[in-house]
Amino acid sequence: MSPSEQVARAAAEAMAAGKSPVEAAEHAVSRSGDRWGAVYSPGDYEEFQDALDGRYTGVGLWARRARDGRIDVTEVQTGSPAADAGIRAGDRLRSVDGETVDGRPVTDVVSLLRGDADDAPAGTSVTLGLQRGSRTWTRTLRRARLSTDSVSVRRLSDGTTVIRITAFTKGAGDKVRTAVRGAPARSGIVLDLRGNSGGLVTEAVTTASAFLDGGLVATYDVDGSQRALHAEPGGDTTRPLVALVDGGTMSAAELLTGALKDRGRALVVGSRTFGKGSVQMPTRLPDGSVAELTVGHYRTPAGRSVDGHGITPDLDAGTDPLSRARTVLTGLGDPS
Repeated sequence: MSPSEQVARAAAEAMAAGKSPVEAAEHAVSRSGDRWGAVYSPGDYEEFQDALDGRYTGVGLWARRARDGRIDVTEVQTGSPAADAGIRAGDRLRSVDGETVDGRPVTDVVSLLRGDADDAPAGTSVTLGLQRGSRTWTRTLRRARLSTDSVSVRRLSDGTTVIRITAFTKGAGDKVRTAVRGAPARSGIVLDLRGNSGGLVTEAVTTASAFLDGGLVATYDVDGSQRALHAEPGGDTTRPLVALVDGGTMSAAELLTGALKDRGRALVVGSRTFGKGSVQMPTRLPDGSVAELTVGHYRTPAGRSVDGHGITPDLDAGTDPLSRARTVLTGLGDPS
């Protein structure tokens, strides 16, 4: 019996006995040892799907963990609670609701900001401890329902195009392809995947198609059956390309990084990625809740396993990752 069948059976038996099918499913998942397995109530799963559509509940800031473990704000969404509170990129985030965040994974910090543990809806408050230079202060914000574009594009003064992907939400791949086509002729591209925790694998494959002329992106297995993911033909295969990654680069973002690295399409700059190379698929339970269970693992085109290992960059990022990426582009033949 497959893990999904075991969980569904446990939920059905609990429901027939008048018990909570969600609790039974969670117990079955915990016993299975599935690190990435999760059980969602119907409402929670709707929130999860909304996130893949680019909608979420939060305060509108993005963060990264610096080498010394501190958490720095990297971007603030216009019109968000964080922007209204005067928080700026470069500020240090010291705590969330009294919990110190130094040294914690960025994914944990994001979860605290969104109130995932308490299923916090829009309108609930969250108190942030912040620092700017020598000034420290706290500010209480109210979470809001926000829409975000997971792909942002900016052009540097030397003509380099920086494409940042914060998550592979629906439509992200097509936005990347549009950005590549609109970049100045023969100029280099920095594909910034730092802090990208993954998302839809189909969007990562579409993104790979922007830089590859068809061919293998990854292989994976589902309950022992081998499958393959291929890029569409017609991508830009000549433009200099650097992928920026860090320890927050996960899952579908690692799948994309591995494809570009193994196919010789990009040099990877940064630090070793997270190492989540597993494939999850949903199983609908009798009461409408959903179990997301690991059904297999994927490998890069060269056959390397990502799960538990991550991807080692070609070059370290140094203290200024974007500057380092620009220097590497010059070495790749960027004519600007």
